[in-house]
Amino acid sequence: MQKLSRKNTFLIGITLFSMFFGAGNLIFPIFMGQLAGHHVWAASAGFLITGVGLPLLGVAALGVSQKDGLLELSSQIGRKYGVFFTCLLYLTIGPFFAIPRCATVSFTVGIEPFISDGGKMAGLGIFSFVFFAVVLFFSLKPGQILTWIGKILNPLFLILLSIFVIRALFSPAGNMSKIEASGAYVSGAFSTGLLEGYNTMDALAGLAFGIIVVNVIRSLDIKESGAVDK
Repeated sequence: MQKLSRKNTFLIGITLFSMFFGAGNLIFPIFMGQLAGHHVWAASAGFLITGVGLPLLGVAALGVSQKDGLLELSSQIGRKYGVFFTCLLYLTIGPFFAIPRCATVSFTVGIEPFISDGGKMAGLGIFSFVFFAVVLFFSLKPGQILTWIGKILNPLFLILLSIFVIRALFSPAGNMSKIEASGAYVSGAFSTGLLEGYNTMDALAGLAFGIIVVNVIRSLDIKESGAVDK
């Protein structure tokens, strides 16, 4: 069976990580940890199933099926269903929810603290324009997505994320073992974390842009379905 080289496997792995790690992955796990308190590990286990496991299964499904995208995959149920499901999914992870969230979270975390209250609306407008202009630039070059994301953007992102994680580990806001759980996490930490994992929308996103990763793998002369999903 055909296999990816270790170098390409590593690049595909970090490309997957960078494509899935969005605004939802940044805000929801932190918020969940604050509410779960000392039940954080049970909540995290549930979150990982729907926030990490299902998205990877979605990408694997596209590789195994040998289909050329979500429309072709979902149309196996029926053509009308396939069109309806595909349109609804892209609207959900696109203009309805996920796309606006990417810009607003980035602005709120990185820019808003340095702007006065009177200039926040104008600042958000300018930031959103620049943000989506950059996104459009990369989107118009899908053939270079492995280079842009896997080799350039993601290493930079991992460095910044590592600084954030190290800072949190060595200077935590409090002792999690002593923080009481609140809300639904008191009696159902695992199930609540399971539901919270869906808020990242990665389970839907995996079906939508998983074909990009599959096509990158195929471009590396890996054609067999069993080899692609591995």
